Amino acid sequence: MMVASLLFHTSANRIGSSGCSPPANPFFATCQKQPAWHACARLPDHWSAAATHLTHPMTALSTAPTRYRWFICALVFFATTINYIDRQILALLKPMLDTDIGWTNIQYGWVNSAFQGAYAVGLLWFGRFVDRVGVKRGYQVSIIAWSVAAILHAPIILLVGKQMTLPPAFGWLASNPATLLVPSAFVAFLVARVLLGVSEGGNFPAAIKAMTQWFPQRERALATSLFNAGTNAGAIFAPALVPPLAYLMGWEWTFVFAGLAGFLWLAFWIPKYDTPDKRPEVNAAELAIIHSDPAEIPGQPLPWLSVLKYRQAWSFITSKFLTDPVWWFFLSWLPDFFKKTRGLDIKNSWIHLVTIYSIITVLSIAGGWLTGYLIRSGWSVSRARKTGMLAFALLVVPIVFVSKAGDWPAVLLIGLAGSAHQAWSATIFTTVSDMFPKRAVATLIGIGGMAGAVGGMIFQVFVGAMLDKFAKTHDASGGYAVLFGICACAYLVAFAINHLFAPKFEAVRMTEA
Repeated sequence: MMVASLLFHTSANRIGSSGCSPPANPFFATCQKQPAWHACARLPDHWSAAATHLTHPMTALSTAPTRYRWFICALVFFATTINYIDRQILALLKPMLDTDIGWTNIQYGWVNSAFQGAYAVGLLWFGRFVDRVGVKRGYQVSIIAWSVAAILHAPIILLVGKQMTLPPAFGWLASNPATLLVPSAFVAFLVARVLLGVSEGGNFPAAIKAMTQWFPQRERALATSLFNAGTNAGAIFAPALVPPLAYLMGWEWTFVFAGLAGFLWLAFWIPKYDTPDKRPEVNAAELAIIHSDPAEIPGQPLPWLSVLKYRQAWSFITSKFLTDPVWWFFLSWLPDFFKKTRGLDIKNSWIHLVTIYSIITVLSIAGGWLTGYLIRSGWSVSRARKTGMLAFALLVVPIVFVSKAGDWPAVLLIGLAGSAHQAWSATIFTTVSDMFPKRAVATLIGIGGMAGAVGGMIFQVFVGAMLDKFAKTHDASGGYAVLFGICACAYLVAFAINHLFAPKFEAVRMTEA
């Protein structure tokens, strides 16, 4: 509330000192003369917008700020939850599909890799698209497309039990390259996952840009952690809902209901979302909080290559490339891990999976709160963010002992590592808006997300090949021990490289392309 008054007085002083006549009503009037550069020709947009909520500056002082920004955060949380339920379904159905389709681990790995390759393309395209058309429209296009793509998985049930012959150029996808025969459903899943991957690429560019528009820097890490907890919530709800629904109605219906959930979300998003200054639910006091960071110089969204020339951009890109594959590994292979190394099928392992993602949900939010708390305590943004990132990287290391631990100790170790990953992820997302202006945020999030998806795509195929290799010696535990060891080291390597590219998380001086 005091910030609104300070903004008013600051804007009036700047207008007067710039040679423009001070307006009779500072909130609505413009300068009587506009010089050629007209920097003071009118109040900045967010100050003028704040004025539309007031009739007098003192009103701001007597009105408590609304909290509509947290409602927006909740909307994005639910979109992310739906997004991750869609992704998790295939992993949960793998034991059932192994029997129905008869694919190999490496073929299942290729299906996941196809999704991630498409997701990489989707992230890159949607990052630029969201910066050009805005969060509201960008999110709408993405969720409509991914909901349709999810529903299109259902007809694959008609192909179960059938086989097709691949062209010789694609013989490497066949378990026996000499025959070129593969399950028809395997090929159909490849296509369906590509469609889903491309369309789901809009979630994070739109979500992060929404947080940038609606939250000041000091609240952004917490807001990002809260909406990003939707990735965990999706992973919690999916094991609790998907197996019972699959056994009751058939696995194809799980994809149909996931798609319908996306359309239900749109019924809230379309009428309730816009930029802060256009929402009547936001009063001047809350608007002053949202816009309490220093004003940015306006400009057009930057092309991809213009963003890539800054080394700070590569701090985010390389971090995503090295650490996102770990999270994809958890999502895609944990049900198989419990079945192959513990003898727990999905009917018995769902409680372990729900517990893992419940732990991750709670602890990852605490991780996001940590860096914001350090900043509020007087730490610099760089020191707070880097301290948090190093702590989160170290907390992943104990996962190296998972293969030797009992069932529930393994749950705790995976839960701790997953929590550290999500806290890490929320923090590096926030570093983008720490260093880059809002007009470049979605574009860079898309590029970094693409890098993470490419890393995940490569790792999925590696995982499938590694597990098939160890399966020949009936040593699934040994294969998973190698994979968890790789996961344990990834974050420390990523932290070191991140620090080389961005020793401090400070605002980058951007130039046009």
